Amino acid sequence: MRVTEIDFGAARPIDGYGPGFFRVGGQRHDGDMALLPAGPLAWGGLTAPGVFVAAAASVDVVLVGTGAEIRTIPAGFRDALEQAGIGVESACRTYNILLSEGRRVGAALLAV
Repeated sequence: MRVTEIDFGAARPIDGYGPGFFRVGGQRHDGDMALLPAGPLAWGGLTAPGVFVAAAASVDVVLVGTGAEIRTIPAGFRDALEQAGIGVESACRTYNILLSEGRRVGAALLAV
């Protein structure tokens, strides 16, 4: 075993991304998506925090990937999650690290 190998167990890591898609756990998903412990879901973007608020019992932090350009996370999105007791941080590599640690993590991914 190499030192850099990570065991995700049954969890699904982000394997890659490209124009308009993400590859999670070996499967391609097109468009914006929410990654939650229950699995990946199509998602309405930064104006739709409800999917994460609904998962507050199973998510401690949501990592937001905003694409090639650094963008500020909208205050309304951040406020809705923080009021639900969920931390909000900026994304993919950090998601995989926390996932490998067995942390209760979600990701809000915006397709580029």
